[in-house]
Amino acid sequence: MKKISVAIDGPAGAGKSSVAKTAASVLGYVYIDTGAMYRSVAVYAIENGIDIAGERQRLIKCLGDIDISLRNDGGRQTVYLNDVDVTERIRTADASMGASAVAVIPEVREKLVSEQKAMARDGGVIMDGRDIGTSVLPGAELKIYLTASVAERAKRRYNENIERGMECDYDEIERDVRKRDENDMTREVSPLRKADDAVLLDTSDMTFDEVVGAVTDMIREREADVL
Repeated sequence: MKKISVAIDGPAGAGKSSVAKTAASVLGYVYIDTGAMYRSVAVYAIENGIDIAGERQRLIKCLGDIDISLRNDGGRQTVYLNDVDVTERIRTADASMGASAVAVIPEVREKLVSEQKAMARDGGVIMDGRDIGTSVLPGAELKIYLTASVAERAKRRYNENIERGMECDYDEIERDVRKRDENDMTREVSPLRKADDAVLLDTSDMTFDEVVGAVTDMIREREADVL
């Protein structure tokens, strides 16, 4: 059976990465976390003292020095920035907000989208992000728009941080989620929106396993359709 290209879009905290990663493992697909790539650029800027908003040209000049790789280390996907493991670093609040800021820079998007398209050229991939179905993989055989209420997404992010042993405040996280939504949906370059042919999946009242089951079922059904 032919493996297809799957695009999963949706707002911050909807669980796209976890769902996409698990579904890819179940189905034998390659998982591509595009959000991790933008977060990595943000971390590069932060760690090098670059003000993303005020020093855009400085960051643009550094793009050739930024090498991002997604690796499978013992069944666990890790993210490397210039050969340094930043898997945990990119999940912090400043990296999250920084990702929204770098994502509006056309030169950053051009670099990363080119790399993402190359990764998906042969199909058999599940790629998640903000504009995969609308911009990066408009020809994907299956597009899913994964979402949940702001309160539910904030609660999930809060619980994830607690499990990692990170100190956090729920109200602050909810404010960050709302701000991230606003930034992503109103940016001039490839704003977050549901592709016209995407399947809407609201996971507010679903367990993680139920969401993974729904996504894998959709992929299997679409695989059968493209034979």
